[in-house]
Amino acid sequence: MAKLHFFYSTMNAGKSTALLQSNHNYIESNLKTMLFIPEELKEISDSKIISRIGLEANAIVIDKNYDFFNQINKNNLNDINCIFVDEAQFLSREQVNSLGKISDELNIPVMCYGIRTDFQGNLFEGSSALLAIADNLIELKTICSECDKKATMVVRLDKNGNVLLEGDKVLVGGNDIYKTVCRKHFRELTNLI
Repeated sequence: MAKLHFFYSTMNAGKSTALLQSNHNYIESNLKTMLFIPEELKEISDSKIISRIGLEANAIVIDKNYDFFNQINKNNLNDINCIFVDEAQFLSREQVNSLGKISDELNIPVMCYGIRTDFQGNLFEGSSALLAIADNLIELKTICSECDKKATMVVRLDKNGNVLLEGDKVLVGGNDIYKTVCRKHFRELTNLI
């Protein structure tokens, strides 16, 4: 039976690199895959999954109304061997449930990669849903920018490097506006927990 997998971490842990490597392994074995990214990344990624080390692959851009199960089932795409979703934190709960249904009813493995919490320490909707129903939870690790502990959180920075405590939940960016930290340093920098 196929499974729903959630590979999660903070930023800079190599999630997109791991996704692209796994996709490459399927393709090398002459297997078919489908890659998806949420519309929040369409503009900055040119509809591709891009890793910080330069790997990339074309992906299908989806909005909040995209129903994975109905689209795969309706288009008779049962010959797909694996589905990959990058930045899965931006998915809705319904979309995560739809991905689970693909694994359960169409017997297609689904690999989701995403960030667990936002800059205020709160779960993203897609991450919350995946943590609740995924068959496998795999943490990808990276290091705190303030010490040598494992980073589990991110802080958002303004243009002067000051920590921001408020703002839109979704603000796509890289090291210019986010810094990875451990829980201790998140607490010290934000006083949010």
